[in-house]
Amino acid sequence: MNDRAARHVVVEGIVQGVGFRPFVHRLAHDHGLAGWVRNTGSGVEALVEGEQEEVDAFLAELVRDPPPLAQITDVRVVTRPASDVQAFTILASAANGGTQPIPADVALCADCRRELYDETDRRYRYPFINCTNCGPRYSIIDALPYDRERTTMRDFTMCAACRNEYEDPASRRFHAEPIACPDCGPRLRIVEHAGPTADHPLARARRLLAEGKIVAVKGIGGYHLACDAYDDHAVERLRAWKERGDKPLAIMVRDECELEHVADVTPAERALLTSPAHPVVLVARRAGGRLSRHINPGVTTIGVMLPYTPLHQLLIDETSGVDVPPSLVMTSANRSAEPMIVDDEAALHELFAIAEAVLVHDRPIATRVDDSVSHLVDGMDAPLRRARGYAPLPLTLPFAVPPLLACGADMKNTFCVATGTGAVLSPYVGDLGQYAVFSQYDLAIERLCSLMGIEPQVVCYDLHPEYWSRRFAQRRFPDLPHLEIQHHHAHVAACMAEHGLSGPVIGVAFDGTGYGEDGHVWGGEFLVAGYASFERAAHFEYVPMYGGEAAIREPWRMALAYLRSAGIAWDEHFAPVRALAVKHRPVFEAQAEGGIAAPLTSSVGRLFDAVAALLDVRQRVSYDAQAAIELEALADPALHAGYDFAVHEGLPRRINVFPAIRGIADDLRRGTPARVIAARFHETIVAIVRRVCLQLRAERGLGDVVLSGGVFQNKTLSHEVAQALSLSGFSVYRPRAIPANDGGIAYGQAAVAAARLKGAR
Repeated sequence: MNDRAARHVVVEGIVQGVGFRPFVHRLAHDHGLAGWVRNTGSGVEALVEGEQEEVDAFLAELVRDPPPLAQITDVRVVTRPASDVQAFTILASAANGGTQPIPADVALCADCRRELYDETDRRYRYPFINCTNCGPRYSIIDALPYDRERTTMRDFTMCAACRNEYEDPASRRFHAEPIACPDCGPRLRIVEHAGPTADHPLARARRLLAEGKIVAVKGIGGYHLACDAYDDHAVERLRAWKERGDKPLAIMVRDECELEHVADVTPAERALLTSPAHPVVLVARRAGGRLSRHINPGVTTIGVMLPYTPLHQLLIDETSGVDVPPSLVMTSANRSAEPMIVDDEAALHELFAIAEAVLVHDRPIATRVDDSVSHLVDGMDAPLRRARGYAPLPLTLPFAVPPLLACGADMKNTFCVATGTGAVLSPYVGDLGQYAVFSQYDLAIERLCSLMGIEPQVVCYDLHPEYWSRRFAQRRFPDLPHLEIQHHHAHVAACMAEHGLSGPVIGVAFDGTGYGEDGHVWGGEFLVAGYASFERAAHFEYVPMYGGEAAIREPWRMALAYLRSAGIAWDEHFAPVRALAVKHRPVFEAQAEGGIAAPLTSSVGRLFDAVAALLDVRQRVSYDAQAAIELEALADPALHAGYDFAVHEGLPRRINVFPAIRGIADDLRRGTPARVIAARFHETIVAIVRRVCLQLRAERGLGDVVLSGGVFQNKTLSHEVAQALSLSGFSVYRPRAIPANDGGIAYGQAAVAAARLKGAR
C-alpha cells in the first residue's frame, strides 16, 4: 500500500461527446489503474488509483494525447487517500451545477465511412452510422450532461449488439450516445407527390435527382433542397422558389475527384473541406466546367462542401445502379431570409411546393443548425457564417462576467451567452427584420441558456435604437442591468478578444451600416480602442444615403450621392444617372438638394456600392453586399496604382475620397476598362488605411491593428491591407474563429461588457 497513489482529476473544456470517458477508461486500463470516471455539468471527473509511477504516466498521457475532437482548457488534480479499489468503472453522470461546453456536430469519420461500404459490416450502407469520433451532437442534445437519455436518441432502444458495443471499453462506440444500427436506430422514408413507392427511400431519391427533379432532404440540423447542379432547368426552378435573386447556391460534390472537375482548390482549402467541421468553402470555380450557369451568377467563386453525413454520402455516391449527379445543389429548405425548416410536419406541408419528394427520417432535430460557410484569406480560415461544426464551441473573454446575454446585431444575427471567462456564440440565426426569424430568436436564446444552465443577470445590445435585438432585450429583460455597445467598437473588441489582445489597438472597422454615437450611419471607422471604451480617431467623410435604406438595395443612389459630393454633374455618361428614370429626375434632384430622406453615412460598404454602380457592375442588388462582391471579382489583381485622396486633420480626422471619385469619373470618360478602375479603387482603400494607421502610430505609439467589419470579407482588400501594414511594421490581426461580419458582433458585445463590468480600460 505504501507505493500506491490516488488522484482525483477534474478535466474541463470540450470533453463530452468526443469519446473522453472511453479514452480515460482505456488509459486507466493500460496503466493498470482502478477507480472511476463520469460526466458532470462542467466537464469530466475521475478518480484513479494504482502504482505511483503508473498514475503519473496516466496524468501525463491524459493531457498529451486526448481524443482528436477534445479540447482541454483546464485540468485540476487533487491527492486522495488510496483505498485499494480493484476495478475501473464508468459511473452515471452527475449534474453538479457547472457549465460544460456543448459539443458541436461532427462530420462522418474515416472509420465509419469505411464500415459504411463494408458488405460484411452490420451497418453496411446504414445512413445513420456514427461513433465517438463523428455524428450529431449539438443538434440532438436536449440537456447536459451529454448522455443518451438527454438527447433525441432517447426513444431509440438499443439492440443487444449496439448495447454490447456501447458498454465495451475496447469498442470505438463505447458510450457513443447516438449509437444506432438498422435494427434499432433511425430509419428513412420517402414521401412523394405521386403517392407511396415500393422503392428503397435512398434509391428513389437518387432516381428522382438523376431525372432532374428537386428532393428535400432532412439533414443533421434541418432540411435541405437538392437538385442536379449541372441541370439549368432544375437549378433555375429552385432559385426562383427560394426567391434568392442572384445569390450563389452551395453545392455538395461526391468526392475530391469531382471537386477537381468543378473547382480550382488549393491544398489549404482542401484541408478545410475535409476537416471535422466539413464547412461550405468558397473556392474558385473551374473555367469551362459543366455546372449550371445559375449556380453563381456574377461571381467567379462557388460554395462547395463534401458529404458530411452518411445519409449525404449514400445519396450522392456512385455505388448503386442509378446514375446520380456527382454534384448536387444543397441549399437550406426555406425561402429567402426565412429560417431553415427542421420540423417534419412543416417540411411535408411546405416543401411539396417545390420538391417532388421529401426524404425524411425519424430522429428529431433538437436545435436548428445551418451549414457553416468559410473562405481562406492568406491561407487561413476566415469564417463567413459560424454554425454546424463550430457552434456552439466555446470562446474566451478577457475578463470574467456574471451570467450575461449579448443580443448581437439584426443582420446575420448570432447571440452570445457567457459566464466567467467562457462565452458561447450561437449558431447563425439570420435577419431579425424577418418575422419568421425573429419569432425563433427568443426560443433559441432560451434553449441555449437552458443547456448552459444560465439565467442572464446582465444583458447588452447594439446602440441602434431601432434594432429588433435591442427591443427584444428591453421587453424580455426589463429589470436587468442593460449595456449599450456601439456597433464598430463591438467589431474591434471581438477580434481583440479572439486574439487575446490587451489593447489599446488601432481598430479599422469597415462595414455597411452601424449606428454611430452622433446619430449618423457609421461604417468607415478608425478607432483607438480598448475593451471598455474607444475614441473615434478618423472616419470617411459623410455623404447622404438618398432614400435611406433604399440606397442599400439600389447602389445607383449612393453613386449619385458621391458624384454630387465630388462636384460632378449628373450627366447621362454615367450609368447610375441613366438608371434614374428621366420622369423621376426632377423630384429626386429636389430631394437631394433639400436633404430629404437622406441620412448621412461614412460607410465604406456604401462607397463600394457607389463605385460598383459607377462601373455599371450593379445598379440594384438582390442580396447583401452583391455589388461589392461583384466589384471585387472584376478587379485586375495585377494592378497596384490608386487614386488621389486627402486626410483632413482634426479630432477625428476626416478621409476625403472625392478626389478618387473624380479620378474614376475621368477614367470612365476616357474609356478605361472597368477591371482597371476596380483595381485602382481597391488600391486607394489600401493606401488610405496605411496612411491613417501611420499617422495614428506616430501620435499614439500604437503598433497593433485590428481589421474587422463585413467589408474585410473582401479577400483582395484584406490581403492587400494586411500586407501593406505588415510591411510598415504593424502587427495585424483579423478574425479567424468568428466572422468579420455582423455574425461576430455578439461576441464583441460580451467582451466590451466584461471590461465595463470589471471596471477595466
